[in-house]
Amino acid sequence: MKKILCFGDSNTYGFIPQSGLRYDKNTRWTGILQSLCRNELEVIEAGCNNRTAFIDNPAGIEQTGYKILPKYLKAEYFDIIILAIGVNDLQLFFKPTLKEFEQGIEKLIKITKDLSPNAKIILVCPSKLDLAGIKSGVFSFQFDEISVEKSYHLPQIYKKLAEKHACKLVDLNEIAKVSPLDGLHFSAESHKTIAENLYKNLKQTI
Repeated sequence: MKKILCFGDSNTYGFIPQSGLRYDKNTRWTGILQSLCRNELEVIEAGCNNRTAFIDNPAGIEQTGYKILPKYLKAEYFDIIILAIGVNDLQLFFKPTLKEFEQGIEKLIKITKDLSPNAKIILVCPSKLDLAGIKSGVFSFQFDEISVEKSYHLPQIYKKLAEKHACKLVDLNEIAKVSPLDGLHFSAESHKTIAENLYKNLKQTI
């Protein structure tokens, strides 16, 4: 059976907007994706709250994408790797330039290719942040107007990198908006939509 690694942040983990709890396996997109794949593919969930892609996270290695990703890639072989990460690097503490952001995501892609040269990569662009939700929600201490503004530039960055490195691109901006409850995470309905879209892309990738 072919294996898929779903590597990402809290939206891969299944963080419920505002409450901070986790969607159950039948609700979060990774679990729904496994259900859709049935016995065709095995989905490995590797989402972690507050995980950055390329910036050293003071929370530790588990929350620092480029440091923890090799642990998964060296442990077993994956046929397909879904990289759904990047939004936490926009936190107001880090303040990467858009060029630094592009270089950081590219670094993660290169690590993936170096350690899993035969795997196919699906690069997932995060949905734009919602300023009103950020300001009124529990993450106003982590994200600000600049974070939101930069999130609007991510689609072109991810598209450029997907084309450069021959990755399949899934732009969440085309299929799901973040919840207005916190401006960052997805509703249960959006998780379902994301899973269905990724499944279609998986069928085209296999």
